[in-house]
Amino acid sequence: MANRHLSRSLVIQTLFEWDFNSLPPAAIRVIFERNQREFAPGLDDGGFSQRLVDGVMNHQPEIDKIIVKAAPEWPFEKIAITDRNVLRLGLYELLFADRREVPARVAINEAIELAKTFGGESSGKFVNGVLGTVYKEIGEPGKDEVPIKKRRIKEARYEDLPVETLGGAVVYARRPADGALVVALVHDIFGYWTLSKGHIEPSEDSKTGTVREIKEELSLDIKIKGEIGVNEYLASDPEKGRIRKQVTYFLGQAPDLNQLRLNQNQGLDDARWFPAEAILDLKMYDDILPIVTKAIKLISSGRQT
Repeated sequence: MANRHLSRSLVIQTLFEWDFNSLPPAAIRVIFERNQREFAPGLDDGGFSQRLVDGVMNHQPEIDKIIVKAAPEWPFEKIAITDRNVLRLGLYELLFADRREVPARVAINEAIELAKTFGGESSGKFVNGVLGTVYKEIGEPGKDEVPIKKRRIKEARYEDLPVETLGGAVVYARRPADGALVVALVHDIFGYWTLSKGHIEPSEDSKTGTVREIKEELSLDIKIKGEIGVNEYLASDPEKGRIRKQVTYFLGQAPDLNQLRLNQNQGLDDARWFPAEAILDLKMYDDILPIVTKAIKLISSGRQT
């Protein structure tokens, strides 16, 4: 809607002025009301722009932490003020707003357009990269929805789509003190505990690539004890379009609990060992929990190979 694009433009102008002048949060309402009178008199968006301003400010500390994690090569204070606030607005709509009102892809596309309009030559690409990273981390919601403008375009056959191969592992060990089963999980910037995984290089098989990825991410030298299964899903890549992602999950035994150390990763902020009985109490993604519980059953039954 044209009105909503204008509303977002108004919000960006407001956030820019507030950030540029290093004003306290309480000043944002005064700036917004003045800008609305000056730049958008008569705008009737049902309170949409006001909700965006309030939402960004209410979640600003969380959003800023996510920007730091998703753009590690850019110190937060060095990000252009326009780009920083476009990201704040885009991330609020992507992560905290009502997705029924603003689908994820709409939030990203609107942010990119705002960056192109108000930012520098590379702002659109930068915003697209950061929001794309976050979008993938949250599981690409709405990835299977077909935009209205494309519904009449014949889609490529499923078997003709490019394939991206990944490997992951349920990494486990036995606690020396009592022999209890423990599992290594990683924590992402959105508050979920999940499994370590990564891309398999063309020259590697899945086992070799998974061992390498776990070593690079967690500093653990694991021994593959068996395959849990393969998970495949459709995803959207900014450059390739629709792709098939194939993730092969393995059981990976670690010989030393003390080796666990999370190396730099733009989407993760912690890694820990958990007793098997504590897994169900953790905040985990719906598609990851069944994989972990299946692995625990296999290990506990002694049926791992």
